[in-house]
Amino acid sequence: MDVRQKPELLAPAGDMEKLKYAYAYGADAAYIGGKEFGLRAYAGNFSTGQIAEAVRLARRLRRKLYVTVNIFAHEQDLENMPAYLKTLEQLGVDGAIVSDPGVIALAKETAPGLALHLSTQANNTNSYTVNYWLHQGIQRVVLARELSQEELRQIRAKTRGELELFVHGAMCVSYSGRCLLSHYLTGRDANRGACTQPCRWKYALVEEKRPGAAFPIEEDSRGSYIFNSHDLCLLPHLPELQTLGIESWKIEGRMKSLYYVAGTVKVYREGIDTLWEEGAAAYRRRLPEWQSELDKISHRAFWGGFLFGQLGEEAQNTTNSQYIREYDFVGVSLDHASRENTAVTSDMAWVEQRNHFRQGERLEVLTPGQTPWSFEITAMLDQDRQPILAAPHAQMQIGLPGIPPLPPFSILRRAKG
Repeated sequence: MDVRQKPELLAPAGDMEKLKYAYAYGADAAYIGGKEFGLRAYAGNFSTGQIAEAVRLARRLRRKLYVTVNIFAHEQDLENMPAYLKTLEQLGVDGAIVSDPGVIALAKETAPGLALHLSTQANNTNSYTVNYWLHQGIQRVVLARELSQEELRQIRAKTRGELELFVHGAMCVSYSGRCLLSHYLTGRDANRGACTQPCRWKYALVEEKRPGAAFPIEEDSRGSYIFNSHDLCLLPHLPELQTLGIESWKIEGRMKSLYYVAGTVKVYREGIDTLWEEGAAAYRRRLPEWQSELDKISHRAFWGGFLFGQLGEEAQNTTNSQYIREYDFVGVSLDHASRENTAVTSDMAWVEQRNHFRQGERLEVLTPGQTPWSFEITAMLDQDRQPILAAPHAQMQIGLPGIPPLPPFSILRRAKG
């Protein structure tokens, strides 16, 4: 890849609404999961009809769409998989994300026109591995999260196929996400899409001959979350990554909220555009603004992953597994086509409630391509234009007099008191 060319910004989309917001906020491509064969069984996921609709949306917007087929397949999975892979090929998805060699062989046999991207679950940690899979017909390799900047540079120099790198999102205690803990403790296999995230639970030490006595691993009455990884955030290091020539920068989070997808994509879109079009100095000037914006989105404590080498205990949050939540996502804008019974007017914004809010509160507005701004709610109307004081019901349509109509895909948020 020519380092002068911008990398693809690749966003997660757990359902159709999140996909639309990912594209609206600037993602060049998105990855989704079908109803089976993906590693996020509890995401909304897409039926075959919805995948077809998603492909049409991507084509209309001139974006790309990838579908995860990255389970480690058992024998029974192979019965329906050939037809599913053939369907993805026929629908025209831009690639399938795979990890199992058997699935790769099956895809090449039954859907030879389907581009294959090798998942991070395949432990892609060196140039020989990457080149091996490229020679097997893989178009793109998703690199392991456990690589340093120098290792990334060497792999790029020694390979010619497309590379993809995670730049933001949740980390896993297991190497490249290949987890046995969930299945062992709960019977739900993380490698088949059913992770229960036991790495976020509280743990204590039990001695073999004292099964009833649990000892805190650290001197803390709350116990210790020894497997609880920080969240990855490479935003401060994008100028260093710029020189590597990696084709795709990926955001983790198909299980995350609409607000997470929109806000995170917005920050990285602005960051990439600023870095490539205005240079590193301009990027550094705006970095505090973008970091502040990411802090407003629910997350665990951020860190830079393995970019500067192997790390120790600083990679884990051993005191708790709680998210940092400075803002609540409370609503989205409604356009004319979404409104019921009421025409759009120039003196009122119509929004759909996603969390409780009320008159007198101050809300912030996040909009694609614009600087966030805020306003105080001085009046509220229900769907029938009757005055109300609060919006307690999920997905209520609310009028906000005195606020001009909000642009499509605007998001409302409220600072936590």
